[in-house]
Amino acid sequence: MKQLLILSGKGGTGKTTIASAFIKLSSAKAFADCDVDAPNLHLIKRKFEQEENFDYFGMDKAFIDNEKCIQCGICQQECRFDAVQSYDIDSKNGYLIDTFACEGCGVCERICPVSAIEMKPEKAGELKLFSGNATFSTAKLKMGSGTSGLLVSEVKKKLKANTSDEPLAIIDGSPGIGCPVISSISGVDMVLIVTEPSVSGINDMKRIVETAKIFQPKVAICINKYDTNVELSEKIEQYCLNESLKFVGKVPFDIGAVKAVNLGLTIVETDTKAARAVKDVFTKTMAFLENDLEDNYFKINRG
Repeated sequence: MKQLLILSGKGGTGKTTIASAFIKLSSAKAFADCDVDAPNLHLIKRKFEQEENFDYFGMDKAFIDNEKCIQCGICQQECRFDAVQSYDIDSKNGYLIDTFACEGCGVCERICPVSAIEMKPEKAGELKLFSGNATFSTAKLKMGSGTSGLLVSEVKKKLKANTSDEPLAIIDGSPGIGCPVISSISGVDMVLIVTEPSVSGINDMKRIVETAKIFQPKVAICINKYDTNVELSEKIEQYCLNESLKFVGKVPFDIGAVKAVNLGLTIVETDTKAARAVKDVFTKTMAFLENDLEDNYFKINRG
């Protein structure tokens, strides 16, 4: 199964809009949303016969048994994350753990002289697997929780375990270059970077290109809303040429695309300029993905 990952470097470029259009155009039976902090691919209407939910547990968190605690304060002194908080309620002093600050290092448990602290699993998010005519894997991280990269790995594992016979999987990634993005890139065959003609869009595009170099998938770039700044769009195309990156097209700003998304539709379900442009980007992207003889710049220039 070939995996096509769609990234953006920054939020708001239209990454999910492109991803949903690709899913529709390819009739993909396997797809995932790896933006676990703010998943939204599910907003595009799709009927599934079955939904499975799974709890996700990240790092263990510390818990204090105040029946055993002798209020010595050693745990508070030694916690490097300021997760141990003192309290005074009804003239009773004690300590409790701020689970949002706790990093699960376990130092407090180890140094407590009366074994009043225990590391316990805590739910950090939820995975969802939708199945039927297609399989859709997604997840949502609990607010304030960490280990987003591990949750992304679980999303991909669920998808792969249930769609091993499918020829193509389309993955909607998250913005930025942090842990969830790195986890998303790992093991994919190709990354399509959706950028926009803005200073921040170009800067973040370059950062995600540099990140992708480490994993050496095929990389292609397209520009969304290119006509909002034609001069910067030309700079992006020149950058692709200078860096030997595959440029697969550009999509104009189109109010019709906005209306389609608001109705829960993909943009290719409309007859708009943006829809026609996305279809062209899709054709070029799939041709690049399927062409195993066409080596990527990163693979030619290892090290």
